[in-house]
Amino acid sequence: MLELQNIVKAYDQQTILNGVDLKVAQGEIVSILGASGSGKSTLLKVILGLETPDAGKLFYEGQDLTQCPMEKRPFNIVFQDYALFPNLTAYENLTYGLKKKRQLTTEEELQEFIDLLGLKPHLQQPIHRLSGGQKQRVALGRTLVMKPKVLLLDEPLSALDGVIKESIKTRIQMIAKTLQLTILIVTHDPEEAMTLSDKILVLNQGEIAQFGTPQQIIQQSASPFVEEFIVKQLETKRHNIEAIFQPKRPQLAVI
Repeated sequence: MLELQNIVKAYDQQTILNGVDLKVAQGEIVSILGASGSGKSTLLKVILGLETPDAGKLFYEGQDLTQCPMEKRPFNIVFQDYALFPNLTAYENLTYGLKKKRQLTTEEELQEFIDLLGLKPHLQQPIHRLSGGQKQRVALGRTLVMKPKVLLLDEPLSALDGVIKESIKTRIQMIAKTLQLTILIVTHDPEEAMTLSDKILVLNQGEIAQFGTPQQIIQQSASPFVEEFIVKQLETKRHNIEAIFQPKRPQLAVI
């Protein structure tokens, strides 16, 4: 379990995070949802270890990691811009982190990741010839082969549209279920959070506005802010909010 206790972070005397508490179970997908400036990216940096909180504690499986440097935390991140090496092939990008840590992942496990992400047809392609969805899958695979305990995703779907976005959402859900991997996702899109996550942490000006399942947030909004930010936005996009929660047959598009 990942646990945050009373996390506080300020920059130049401006409080960005104010008393954030969070518990995430193994295998859960949790979206960190909020408007620009709500503190969601700062919270991701604190979890990853890029920032140290001014107050509060961060635990993983009971171990205090608050002062633990980023490289020693069992976490990894996929950045919004993918951060792939343009001069390398998809396979070379995928295995780049294993050059000095090849023992982390066996060849059989590597092939399982490739199959899970549907990357086999694209392995020898240079990065510049891949679509946005294909690049996203390579970025996910490059992180997964390092076997993180917690996977952090920074706006993973913001540059994708339509069928490609839905396919990546399905793959993220498959990864969490297949690998029992804890996944935290930063997003500003309520519909994305609702359809992708087991639970949602809604931030408003650095404080928790609500934490719960998508159904709880829709049916029992904790404040007028949550009602306005999430429910009203969804109502402008869909005539029937309940349609979001209808079981859907997984679709893995060829992308």
